[in-house]
Amino acid sequence: MNEWRASEGSSYPLGATWIAADKAYNFAVYSRSASTLSLRLFTAEDLVNPVFSMGFDPMINKTDDIWHCRVPEAQAGSARYYSLRATSAPERTGEGILFHTDKELLDPYAKAIYFPPTFDFAHASKPGDNAGLAALAVLPAKEHVPFDWEGVQQPLRGGDLTIYEMHVRGFTQNPNSGVAPERRGRFLGVIDKIPYLQELGVTAVELMPIFCFEPHGENYWGYMPIGFFCPHPTYGSSPEVAEDEFRQMVKALHKAGIEVLLDVVFNHTAEEDHKGPTYGKKALDNTSYYLTTGAPPSAYTNLSGTGNTFDTASRPVRRFVLDSLRHWVRENHVDGFRFDLASVFARNEDGTLNTADPPIFAEIAADHELEDTRLIAEPWDAADGYLLGRSFPGLNWMQWNGRFRDDIKHFVRGDDGYVTNMLTRVYGSDDLFPGDPHNARHPYQSINYVVSHDGFSLYDTCAYEEKRNWANGSNNTDGPSDNISCNYGVEGDEGATPEILRLRRRQVKNFFALLMVSAGTPMFRMGDEFLQTQRGNSNPWNQDNPTSWLDWDRQAENADMLRFVTGLIAFRN
Repeated sequence: MNEWRASEGSSYPLGATWIAADKAYNFAVYSRSASTLSLRLFTAEDLVNPVFSMGFDPMINKTDDIWHCRVPEAQAGSARYYSLRATSAPERTGEGILFHTDKELLDPYAKAIYFPPTFDFAHASKPGDNAGLAALAVLPAKEHVPFDWEGVQQPLRGGDLTIYEMHVRGFTQNPNSGVAPERRGRFLGVIDKIPYLQELGVTAVELMPIFCFEPHGENYWGYMPIGFFCPHPTYGSSPEVAEDEFRQMVKALHKAGIEVLLDVVFNHTAEEDHKGPTYGKKALDNTSYYLTTGAPPSAYTNLSGTGNTFDTASRPVRRFVLDSLRHWVRENHVDGFRFDLASVFARNEDGTLNTADPPIFAEIAADHELEDTRLIAEPWDAADGYLLGRSFPGLNWMQWNGRFRDDIKHFVRGDDGYVTNMLTRVYGSDDLFPGDPHNARHPYQSINYVVSHDGFSLYDTCAYEEKRNWANGSNNTDGPSDNISCNYGVEGDEGATPEILRLRRRQVKNFFALLMVSAGTPMFRMGDEFLQTQRGNSNPWNQDNPTSWLDWDRQAENADMLRFVTGLIAFRN
């Protein structure tokens, strides 16, 4: 058997693996639809002409739907990167299979991704060969040096869990953060701010997407993922050390007693619809990875609002999701995940909802490597999948409580008829998470929040009634249509009287007080503790500038508010 693997490759594990005993790389790639598949290796000096290439022979290099091969070190030479190319039989194109035979494709299981200086997003979205212009997967290191966790244990917080939603780059990118320039906007910058987090009293950070995402200018938030097994390269000092620096950050946060939760996007990818870019999954096996209608070219079911939707009813996709989660828990000691648009997990292959028994929930629950992992759902999608509360199939999952958000906003604004709703939220949202013997839900499953990255900041909720999203490029039509906000007399700070400013601060305190005394798990976004403002922008997803960067000057300017919030967290604990 070992002789066969040495010559033909192994179908497990998926991705690229260095086999030290054989002094060779093993490659394994899933594709049910490809008729041909080829592997291309590149040196750092030449990203156009492969130093080695081979076509997979389906009679030798294929087991079921997994293509595999073994490349000896002597043949790989000084190669550092690799890509794939795939074709499909012409007679199958009518089944919704949309192959692009002239594109360099990323391995879906790539553990590191390299974007060359010549990377061209536009070229990935149009016909034509993109050799030299494409993102490439990085070959695994030949000498694996295990990361030294120094025996640091994961905190596993209980009733004192308070979640701080944070964007890694935005947290320290501002020059007034006090972080050294070479560490700003990176995992290392977060380490430098751990004393602040400890003083504030939060016990978990929920990081907005750090998976490798599309790097062109309009993707600051990171909700357009490309790689699900590697961190975004610019969050490290270099792509080669990004994962190790992520681990350094996790270890330092754990030493401080702070959990690390990742906001993950398993509902769609950056490949969008048939007009979007081709990075890998679309050309390797789009009908396995995505929900499709079978009517090309516009064959993608869009339940995410981004052009495509992951088909988690598909067994290979479920394996992909589980493998990714295990990787981040096993290799990087992540404590939990917040699943963006998690109702997609309850979609059948025809796009309909299955709230009775979607298989991916059972598979996650049965995985022993994930048994102590915190699972948090955003329990809706961009279509009709609003499954907050008992409707959500993940019985033990925590859930973002959008009803808490809306009812508390209405109450604090003074809207009629919300006193009963407010009390229901403060007492643990028993209508959504009933604690009777039959349902046996728990208040802590409710993630209580007033604002998140979606919508106004907490201060802007008390300073603006109309969104100001013109800079985003969508003619101010993007973002939430109703932020349930109030300006208390004038839009923004210009022209606001001292009385208005005092009222706004009091309202922010009211929001924080209700959040911290409510049964459930509190979450707030970075900077709200010292009145961070986005000046009315409710959707700065593409604003990699001071609009979204935390303004640390406001820490001193609003020290009384910070002291109030810090005291509230301590009081709650």
